[in-house]
Amino acid sequence: MVLNKKPIWLRKKVCQKTENFTRSLLKDLGLHTVCEEARCPNISECFEKKHATFLIMGDTCTRACEFCNVKKVIEGNLLEPLDPFEPERIAQATQRLDLSHVVITSPTRDDIFDGGALHFAYTIRAIRTCMPHTTIEVLVPDFKGDISAIKTVLVEKPEVFGHNVETIPRLYSIRKGASFERSLSVLENAKRILPDVYTKTGLMLGLGETLDELKEVFDKLINVNCDFLSIGQYLRPGLKNVEVYEYVHPDKFEEIKEIALNFGFKHVESAPYVRSSYNAQKYLSSGREIKVGK
Repeated sequence: MVLNKKPIWLRKKVCQKTENFTRSLLKDLGLHTVCEEARCPNISECFEKKHATFLIMGDTCTRACEFCNVKKVIEGNLLEPLDPFEPERIAQATQRLDLSHVVITSPTRDDIFDGGALHFAYTIRAIRTCMPHTTIEVLVPDFKGDISAIKTVLVEKPEVFGHNVETIPRLYSIRKGASFERSLSVLENAKRILPDVYTKTGLMLGLGETLDELKEVFDKLINVNCDFLSIGQYLRPGLKNVEVYEYVHPDKFEEIKEIALNFGFKHVESAPYVRSSYNAQKYLSSGREIKVGK
């Protein structure tokens, strides 16, 4: 079944006038954001607030997930090498935007020996040097499950270590080159390596998952001590992407949020327009409040 018409609660408008300062700054520094590359519906709101999720290591992915709008590498083509000056430019952007919390993510780069883990580490270090009070969140690929790559990132002690499981195990055919168990192990190993780091993951709804399947995923995530969870509506970015099975009503998102919180997550954001890094600082505030309360 093809759902051609979005319901009224999914008709958010993008206003480019509010984006100009942030967009100009990013262009000036030659930086990418996942906001632009993934066609995030919250881009106007976030750019107006001078918020951005920086996309490091280029704008092209070595995998071909069916839900994602980030450019895919064409077979036989070589990707650009990593830019050694990019971490410094990310730090400059963080400083010029005066960010109190910054989110760093990347496409999957299976062509790099460590999946780009060292580049994440360099970026964290550059931000710490010029903005020592800024909290840092990373949203990493699965690094093919390589524990040494996870350690490389965590040596720099980001406040939040994120990796998205994206969907339930039954639907994992849309995540080319990935597996649910591997993604789960990334979160589990991060917590083992650095117990004080907050771990975070995200799920998309509207792909055909059931509530029982979501509960099973919540249980598995809690069993690996995952702290934070984002839940949002999958929106098809283009005709080449997997179709939407269902537009989930906002009331259902609220119901699922309460269920997830009852499983034991420290913070859950659940609404149609929620994305991994949307209102990212709220998760950290909740986590710290719970820690202080203990």
